[in-house]
Amino acid sequence: MVEERRTSKSKSQSIILENRERLSVSGVEHVTSFNENIVLLETIEGGLIIKGKDLDISRLNLEDGNVVVNGHIYSMQYTEKESTSNKGAGFLGRMFK
Repeated sequence: MVEERRTSKSKSQSIILENRERLSVSGVEHVTSFNENIVLLETIEGGLIIKGKDLDISRLNLEDGNVVVNGHIYSMQYTEKESTSNKGAGFLGRMFK
């Protein structure tokens, strides 16, 4: 029964943005890359591009699928969910096709 709860939890996603300075994301499967201006995440809903200034990942727990990003958030944008045929192309390769 515990395993069922984990499975159903991992299939949902939420995004909470507080004052454009703290972003909490659940349903994260992988952090593709990050620096102070951009964070690239693979989520259960597709790729998520977070742009801003002075970005920092203050909490990362991929087992639970939770990430917290602090900094000044300018924008968030989803990309298409990764298909099995594009797996080898890489996240940035698919972004700039």
